[in-house]
Amino acid sequence: MTDGDEQPPGRTTDGDEPRPTVDAADASADKASAADTSTVHVSASADHAADAGTADVSVAETTADADRAADASAANLSAAADAARADDTHAETAATSAGVDAAVDTIAPAPAPAPAPAPDAASLPHFAAGPAPYPVPLAHVGERTRAVRARRRWPLWTALGLALGLVAGAVPGVLLRGAAPDAAGRSAAKHDPGTAAQRRLGERMLALLDRQAAALVGADRAAFLAIAEPAARPALSRRYAALRALRVTTWRSAADGVPAAVDGKPGEWRFAVTVGYCLVVPECAPSTVELGTRWRLAGEEPRLTAVDLSSTDPAGVRPWQVNDLAVAVGKRVVVATTPAQRSRLPGLLAQAETAARAADRYAIGGRPPDRYLVYYAGKGEWQRWYGGGRPKWTAGYAVGVGGGRHDVVLNAQIVTPAGLDDLLRHELTHAASLPDRGYADRADWWLVEGLAEYAGADGQPVHRYDGLTEVRDLLRGGWSGRLDAVAPADDASDDRVGGAYGVGYLAVRHLVDRYGEQRMLDFYRAVVHQGRTPQQAADEVFGDPWSMLHDDCVAYVRAVVG
Repeated sequence: MTDGDEQPPGRTTDGDEPRPTVDAADASADKASAADTSTVHVSASADHAADAGTADVSVAETTADADRAADASAANLSAAADAARADDTHAETAATSAGVDAAVDTIAPAPAPAPAPAPDAASLPHFAAGPAPYPVPLAHVGERTRAVRARRRWPLWTALGLALGLVAGAVPGVLLRGAAPDAAGRSAAKHDPGTAAQRRLGERMLALLDRQAAALVGADRAAFLAIAEPAARPALSRRYAALRALRVTTWRSAADGVPAAVDGKPGEWRFAVTVGYCLVVPECAPSTVELGTRWRLAGEEPRLTAVDLSSTDPAGVRPWQVNDLAVAVGKRVVVATTPAQRSRLPGLLAQAETAARAADRYAIGGRPPDRYLVYYAGKGEWQRWYGGGRPKWTAGYAVGVGGGRHDVVLNAQIVTPAGLDDLLRHELTHAASLPDRGYADRADWWLVEGLAEYAGADGQPVHRYDGLTEVRDLLRGGWSGRLDAVAPADDASDDRVGGAYGVGYLAVRHLVDRYGEQRMLDFYRAVVHQGRTPQQAADEVFGDPWSMLHDDCVAYVRAVVG
């Protein structure tokens, strides 16, 4: 099987445009990108390229000039803090930690930028509680190409706390993670009020992180690096460049706890923060990422020494945390990859823009994502981004990152021109239609994947669906005939996986043919977003009993494959 669908010769993907391959699309996309004012650039010099729309492929590094500018900026910060401390007469009267109090007792809060207007509830950070990956199987090497449209085996990694009443063993593969131990092996507790001195130290650290955020959004690299020790600046420079390339517009740090002293290392501290961020769009419901920051007290002044990858963030490592990025920005999609894969960006962007227009139709509630974000991962990146660990046949997946967004990742080793359009439509439909925190009930798998398969098919006749052979094989053995039991096991064969996706597609297709797309989407919303049972949702949306509709869907599946 292949990772995506092949359409008949001459079939078009948007209007009467011929379907491009990835290579062929590169040339045509250059013109389209220029018309759309899209940009393609590498994060290495993103503070210039992202704003000017130039194609710059230099490598991100911390230059001596940047270090000198950062040092000068840091000196200005320290001078301002010294002046503020001269006016501070407050003394700690009830210290509970002498070591902390001696270091931070008289530190005055550093001047902070003017606070941003308080967001309304809808724009507050949505804490991403867990990934919801939807992987796609690979092709068999040497096998005749029989496309299986964007098939994925979902391992049911769901949001921690998505449904508080869930018993862990009731949903196979539920991702449960505890607090990460710090350097001393202790659990880093959230909501720990700490001592007054710890709280003040945390406020100082957050004030410095706020200054760094303003520098990031304002394209001031020297100020961004100024709060950090020189040894930390190369890694921070790379992160700055990647985020500028992605057109970061919002970056806000918050903390649930207080800084914790590192055992055996006087003056060193760890501070866990959650960052809400927006890309491209200035005002959004932020996506979130958990970061571990490390600090050293230089006298009484905290200095950032490192930003660690948090092991407690269920969505895993974001690409901009660990790699230089080349980025293409379109009207509806941002596509990013490593500099080694940058030549693929024009074609990928052109095809992703077309897929986004299709996926927007399936946005629940009529509110598609403000931007789709697609990462094109090489071999090493595929193993690391968002935690890696996908089945070896996976060609793509979508993962929830909070703020109502799902990032999409494509496997550069597997994706072929023939399957890319269907794969993008499938995954972007997940991004448009899934709840913020994924879904928890394995019994709904057929509906979630069936909708994405339906979108991937792009209106083609049912008999053109290339997974019908696998569906026929599945009906001959290995399936009970229940839609809520069709989800494949993690160790299922490719044919079993393909058959399961085909059943989901045909069941959704039958509901669309019978009731229309909008009522099918209303049914999807009731089940996947609102947590109603299919029985309740069928009565409310269709006015027909689910027991009858279920049997009709299965009968339709059998009739199609013969």
